[in-house]
Amino acid sequence: MQQFIVEANLRAERGKNAARRIRRTGLVPATLYGGKGGPVAVNVNAKQVVSILKSESGHNTIFTLKLVGGGEDKVIVKDWQADPVRGDLLHVDLLRIAMDVRMRVKVPVHTFGEPQGVKVQGGIFEMVTREVEIECLPTDIPEEFRFDVTPLMIGKQLRAGDLPLDPVKLKLLTDPQRVLAHVVALRIEEEKSAEVAAAEVAAPAEPEVIKKGKKEVVEGEEGEAEPEKSEKKK
Repeated sequence: MQQFIVEANLRAERGKNAARRIRRTGLVPATLYGGKGGPVAVNVNAKQVVSILKSESGHNTIFTLKLVGGGEDKVIVKDWQADPVRGDLLHVDLLRIAMDVRMRVKVPVHTFGEPQGVKVQGGIFEMVTREVEIECLPTDIPEEFRFDVTPLMIGKQLRAGDLPLDPVKLKLLTDPQRVLAHVVALRIEEEKSAEVAAAEVAAPAEPEVIKKGKKEVVEGEEGEAEPEKSEKKK
Protein backbone atom coordinates (compact mmCIF):
# COMPACT_ATOMS: atom_id res chain seq x y z
CA MET A 1 0.00 0.00 0.00
CA GLN A 2 1.28 3.45 -0.89
CA GLN A 3 2.54 5.51 2.04
CA PHE A 4 1.38 9.14 2.12
CA ILE A 5 2.92 12.04 4.03
CA VAL A 6 1.10 15.37 4.29
CA GLU A 7 2.91 18.48 5.44
CA ALA A 8 1.18 20.89 7.81
CA ASN A 9 1.87 24.02 9.83
CA LEU A 10 0.03 25.69 12.67
CA ARG A 11 -2.68 28.13 11.62
CA ALA A 12 -2.86 31.38 13.54
CA GLU A 13 -5.26 33.36 11.34
CA ARG A 14 -8.98 32.68 11.38
CA GLY A 15 -11.93 33.89 9.31
CA LYS A 16 -12.99 33.81 5.66
CA ASN A 17 -10.50 36.39 4.44
CA ALA A 18 -7.62 34.56 6.08
CA ALA A 19 -8.83 31.28 4.57
CA ARG A 20 -8.82 32.81 1.08
CA ARG A 21 -5.25 34.04 1.53
CA ILE A 22 -4.20 30.59 2.71
CA ARG A 23 -5.75 28.85 -0.30
CA ARG A 24 -3.95 31.18 -2.71
CA THR A 25 -0.66 29.80 -1.38
CA GLY A 26 -1.58 26.21 -2.25
CA LEU A 27 -2.60 25.30 1.29
CA VAL A 28 -6.03 24.59 2.76
CA PRO A 29 -7.32 25.19 6.31
CA ALA A 30 -7.73 22.03 8.38
CA THR A 31 -8.59 20.94 11.91
CA LEU A 32 -6.82 18.06 13.62
CA TYR A 33 -8.66 16.39 16.48
CA GLY A 34 -9.20 13.09 18.26
CA GLY A 35 -6.88 10.93 20.31
CA LYS A 36 -5.22 12.28 23.44
CA GLY A 37 -4.50 15.72 21.99
CA GLY A 38 -7.04 18.50 21.71
CA PRO A 39 -8.20 20.17 18.47
CA VAL A 40 -5.44 21.95 16.54
CA ALA A 41 -5.94 24.42 13.69
CA VAL A 42 -3.45 23.75 10.88
CA ASN A 43 -2.84 24.37 7.20
CA VAL A 44 -2.16 21.38 4.97
CA ASN A 45 -0.86 20.94 1.45
CA ALA A 46 -3.95 20.87 -0.79
CA LYS A 47 -2.38 18.77 -3.59
CA GLN A 48 -1.22 16.12 -1.15
CA VAL A 49 -4.68 15.80 0.38
CA VAL A 50 -6.33 15.62 -3.06
CA SER A 51 -3.96 12.82 -4.10
CA ILE A 52 -5.05 10.87 -1.01
CA LEU A 53 -8.76 11.37 -1.73
CA LYS A 54 -8.20 10.16 -5.31
CA SER A 55 -6.21 7.10 -4.25
CA GLU A 56 -7.65 3.57 -4.25
CA SER A 57 -8.43 3.66 -0.53
CA GLY A 58 -9.78 7.23 -0.77
CA HIS A 59 -10.80 8.97 2.43
CA ASN A 60 -10.07 5.78 4.40
CA THR A 61 -6.35 6.11 3.68
CA ILE A 62 -4.16 6.19 6.77
CA PHE A 63 -1.31 8.67 6.31
CA THR A 64 1.28 10.58 8.28
CA LEU A 65 0.66 14.21 9.12
CA LYS A 66 4.02 15.91 9.54
CA LEU A 67 3.75 19.16 11.45
CA VAL A 68 6.51 21.67 10.70
CA GLY A 69 8.46 22.29 13.91
CA GLY A 70 6.44 19.61 15.68
CA GLY A 71 5.80 15.90 15.73
CA GLU A 72 3.98 13.40 13.52
CA ASP A 73 0.55 11.79 13.80
CA LYS A 74 -1.16 8.94 12.04
CA VAL A 75 -4.40 10.42 10.75
CA ILE A 76 -7.32 9.83 8.45
CA VAL A 77 -9.57 12.25 6.56
CA LYS A 78 -12.78 12.42 8.56
CA ASP A 79 -14.59 15.03 6.48
CA TRP A 80 -13.90 17.70 3.87
CA GLN A 81 -15.60 20.59 2.08
CA ALA A 82 -15.13 21.42 -1.60
CA ASP A 83 -16.24 24.22 -3.87
CA PRO A 84 -19.49 23.02 -5.55
CA VAL A 85 -18.50 24.53 -8.90
CA ARG A 86 -14.72 24.25 -9.23
CA GLY A 87 -14.22 21.32 -6.86
CA ASP A 88 -11.35 23.02 -4.97
CA LEU A 89 -10.82 21.98 -1.37
CA LEU A 90 -12.10 24.52 1.15
CA HIS A 91 -11.55 22.79 4.49
CA VAL A 92 -10.45 19.41 5.82
CA ASP A 93 -11.12 17.61 9.12
CA LEU A 94 -8.37 15.18 10.15
CA LEU A 95 -8.74 12.53 12.84
CA ARG A 96 -5.85 11.13 14.89
CA ILE A 97 -5.93 7.35 15.09
CA ALA A 98 -4.29 4.68 17.23
CA MET A 99 -3.22 1.63 15.27
CA ASP A 100 -4.33 -0.71 18.10
CA VAL A 101 -7.81 0.80 18.63
CA ARG A 102 -10.83 -0.23 16.57
CA MET A 103 -12.60 2.58 14.73
CA ARG A 104 -15.78 3.18 12.73
CA VAL A 105 -15.43 3.85 9.01
CA LYS A 106 -17.63 3.85 5.92
CA VAL A 107 -16.55 1.63 3.03
CA PRO A 108 -17.84 1.92 -0.55
CA VAL A 109 -19.72 -0.97 -2.17
CA HIS A 110 -19.08 -1.74 -5.85
CA THR A 111 -20.97 -4.32 -7.89
CA PHE A 112 -19.96 -6.18 -11.05
CA GLY A 113 -21.66 -8.47 -13.55
CA GLU A 114 -24.95 -8.16 -15.46
CA PRO A 115 -27.98 -9.30 -13.41
CA GLN A 116 -30.04 -12.09 -14.98
CA GLY A 117 -33.13 -10.08 -14.13
CA VAL A 118 -31.90 -7.45 -16.57
CA LYS A 119 -30.43 -9.73 -19.24
CA VAL A 120 -33.21 -12.34 -19.33
CA GLN A 121 -36.28 -10.70 -17.80
CA GLY A 122 -35.84 -7.13 -19.05
CA GLY A 123 -35.76 -5.56 -15.60
CA ILE A 124 -33.81 -2.55 -14.31
CA PHE A 125 -30.84 -2.72 -11.94
CA GLU A 126 -30.77 0.02 -9.30
CA MET A 127 -28.05 0.85 -6.76
CA VAL A 128 -29.78 2.04 -3.59
CA THR A 129 -26.94 2.40 -1.03
CA ARG A 130 -23.33 2.83 -2.08
CA GLU A 131 -21.50 2.37 1.23
CA VAL A 132 -21.74 0.54 4.53
CA GLU A 133 -20.34 1.33 7.98
CA ILE A 134 -18.05 -1.12 9.75
CA GLU A 135 -15.85 -1.27 12.85
CA CYS A 136 -12.29 -2.56 12.66
CA LEU A 137 -8.65 -1.83 13.37
CA PRO A 138 -7.05 0.83 11.16
CA THR A 139 -4.84 -1.76 9.45
CA ASP A 140 -7.90 -3.87 8.52
CA ILE A 141 -9.90 -1.15 6.75
CA PRO A 142 -10.87 -2.54 3.31
CA GLU A 143 -10.64 -0.30 0.25
CA GLU A 144 -14.04 -1.50 -0.96
CA PHE A 145 -16.54 -4.34 -0.96
CA ARG A 146 -17.12 -6.01 -4.33
CA PHE A 147 -20.17 -8.16 -5.02
CA ASP A 148 -21.22 -10.16 -8.10
CA VAL A 149 -24.85 -9.29 -8.91
CA THR A 150 -25.14 -11.70 -11.87
CA PRO A 151 -27.61 -14.08 -10.10
CA LEU A 152 -30.05 -11.28 -9.19
CA MET A 153 -33.50 -11.75 -10.75
CA ILE A 154 -36.46 -9.37 -10.72
CA GLY A 155 -37.62 -8.82 -7.16
CA LYS A 156 -34.31 -9.91 -5.61
CA GLN A 157 -32.08 -7.61 -3.52
CA LEU A 158 -28.50 -7.32 -2.40
CA ARG A 159 -28.52 -6.53 1.32
CA ALA A 160 -25.75 -5.35 3.63
CA GLY A 161 -25.75 -8.73 5.38
CA ASP A 162 -24.90 -10.44 2.05
CA LEU A 163 -21.47 -8.78 1.83
CA PRO A 164 -18.46 -11.05 2.38
CA LEU A 165 -17.07 -9.80 5.71
CA ASP A 166 -14.47 -11.47 7.88
CA PRO A 167 -16.32 -11.56 11.25
CA VAL A 168 -13.03 -11.80 13.14
CA LYS A 169 -11.65 -8.54 11.74
CA LEU A 170 -14.74 -6.63 10.64
CA LYS A 171 -18.00 -5.83 12.42
CA LEU A 172 -20.93 -4.64 10.31
CA LEU A 173 -22.63 -1.60 11.87
CA THR A 174 -25.08 -0.97 9.04
CA ASP A 175 -28.42 -2.78 9.40
CA PRO A 176 -27.91 -6.21 7.73
CA GLN A 177 -31.36 -5.87 6.11
CA ARG A 178 -30.45 -2.55 4.45
CA VAL A 179 -31.01 -2.90 0.67
CA LEU A 180 -27.89 -1.99 -1.29
CA ALA A 181 -29.12 -2.89 -4.79
CA HIS A 182 -32.06 -4.62 -6.46
CA VAL A 183 -33.64 -5.51 -9.80
CA VAL A 184 -37.11 -4.15 -10.49
CA ALA A 185 -39.58 -4.71 -13.31
CA LEU A 186 -39.99 -2.18 -16.09
CA ARG A 187 -43.61 -0.99 -15.80
CA ILE A 188 -44.14 0.68 -19.17
CA GLU A 189 -47.67 -0.59 -19.83
CA GLU A 190 -48.93 0.42 -16.39
CA GLU A 191 -47.43 3.89 -16.78
CA LYS A 192 -49.02 4.32 -20.20
CA SER A 193 -52.44 3.27 -18.88
CA ALA A 194 -52.12 5.75 -16.02
CA GLU A 195 -51.14 8.53 -18.45
CA VAL A 196 -54.10 7.77 -20.73
CA ALA A 197 -56.53 7.73 -17.79
CA ALA A 198 -55.15 11.03 -16.52
CA ALA A 199 -55.47 12.58 -19.97
CA GLU A 200 -59.10 11.48 -20.25
CA VAL A 201 -59.96 13.01 -16.89
CA ALA A 202 -58.16 16.27 -17.68
CA ALA A 203 -59.64 16.70 -21.18
CA PRO A 204 -62.92 18.78 -21.12
CA ALA A 205 -66.02 17.34 -22.75
CA GLU A 206 -66.77 18.78 -26.21
CA PRO A 207 -69.85 21.06 -26.14
CA GLU A 208 -72.84 20.19 -28.31
CA VAL A 209 -72.77 22.21 -31.52
CA ILE A 210 -76.11 23.75 -32.55
CA LYS A 211 -76.22 24.52 -36.27
CA LYS A 212 -77.82 27.80 -37.30
CA GLY A 213 -80.06 27.95 -40.39
CA LYS A 214 -83.63 27.75 -41.64
CA LYS A 215 -86.00 25.88 -39.44
CA GLU A 216 -87.06 22.65 -40.99
CA VAL A 217 -90.67 22.60 -42.02
CA VAL A 218 -92.49 19.64 -40.67
CA GLU A 219 -95.57 18.09 -42.11
CA GLY A 220 -98.67 20.17 -41.40
CA GLU A 221 -96.89 23.54 -41.02
CA GLU A 222 -96.67 24.29 -44.76
CA GLY A 223 -100.45 24.40 -45.16
CA GLU A 224 -100.79 26.83 -42.27
CA ALA A 225 -98.27 29.28 -43.78
CA GLU A 226 -100.07 29.70 -47.15
CA PRO A 227 -102.97 31.86 -45.92
CA GLU A 228 -100.57 34.48 -44.52
CA LYS A 229 -98.94 34.88 -47.98
CA SER A 230 -102.33 35.29 -49.73
CA GLU A 231 -103.41 37.97 -47.22
CA LYS A 232 -100.25 40.04 -47.93
CA LYS A 233 -100.95 39.94 -51.70
CA LYS A 234 -104.44 41.35 -51.12
